[in-house]
Amino acid sequence: MSAFATPQSLSSTPAAGLIPYGSAVRVGALESDATYREAIIANCQMVVAEGEMKWADLRPTRGEYRFEKADAIIDFARQNKLDVRGHTLAWYGALPAWTSEIAGRAEAERELVDHIKTVVSRYRGVIPSWDVVNEPLVDFPEDASSLRPCVWTKYLGADYLSIALRTTAAVDPQARLVLNEYDIEFKGPQFTAKRNALLQLLRSLRDKGVPLHGVGLQAHLFADRAIDRDGLQAFLREMTALKLDVLITELDVVDYELPGKVSERDALVAKKAGEFLEAVCDVVRPKAILTWGLSDRYTWVPIYFKRPDGMPNRPLPLDADLKRKPLFDVIEQFRRKTV
Repeated sequence: MSAFATPQSLSSTPAAGLIPYGSAVRVGALESDATYREAIIANCQMVVAEGEMKWADLRPTRGEYRFEKADAIIDFARQNKLDVRGHTLAWYGALPAWTSEIAGRAEAERELVDHIKTVVSRYRGVIPSWDVVNEPLVDFPEDASSLRPCVWTKYLGADYLSIALRTTAAVDPQARLVLNEYDIEFKGPQFTAKRNALLQLLRSLRDKGVPLHGVGLQAHLFADRAIDRDGLQAFLREMTALKLDVLITELDVVDYELPGKVSERDALVAKKAGEFLEAVCDVVRPKAILTWGLSDRYTWVPIYFKRPDGMPNRPLPLDADLKRKPLFDVIEQFRRKTV
């Protein structure tokens, strides 16, 4: 285990009373971009690997585990006294090609359990919180059984959720286990259906005694989609009733349909995030607020939502020159909020 023979807990000391803030990070950028690295250290209390702890990175070939990139993020966090969130153990996406060779229930369960045991045991006592299950529901679900088709549902059905959660809890009983999902916050039938199905799913897991401590709201916000304040708040009250923590795990604002003028666009991005954070924080105090990246220099958004005018996307708290934007100030405002 090289540097991890004697794991030590990572800890951070955010200012008293503030909701911890963190960001997704990319190990390549941490290693090659000193100004980005310093911005993470200066602004974050926690980090989460954007891709380095997903199956494709950890297990490029069958029977092989490659921890170099994940370990580098852990080392960076330890050196700078930052917490780490683990992302993700059971997901339909970012699977290496060899997983298509899995055939049958026994083999699927064996691979899933072996992966979780190997990864979680490596970082036991080091990573205190895991997105164990990521994005389990289809985009327009009928109910809790509307799970995304993938190798896990093909052979294990809905059991893959409880297998993943129970295995993680058995390997690291101290870890906080989170189910992470997106499109929970908007107005419209599709998003109402997503909230209802997710609530059914969470209740079902709780009724079966499956270990689960929190729900992650990804919060990839779209500037042209209205926040369903009433629907979101009703959902959050149900989370409180289920005694589940709420985390904001991947916040950013997709701006590809907003005006090009930077000052106007940045104001609208901040306003959208403020509407979401206000709706959440009026009901529950999130355990953490994380954005899916800190700076516009490194963001997934233009891969899928490139602006038609060719201007750079600006979805994150710092711009590409690492200067603070209004979104940063909005997040800081709500970090101080109490219910």
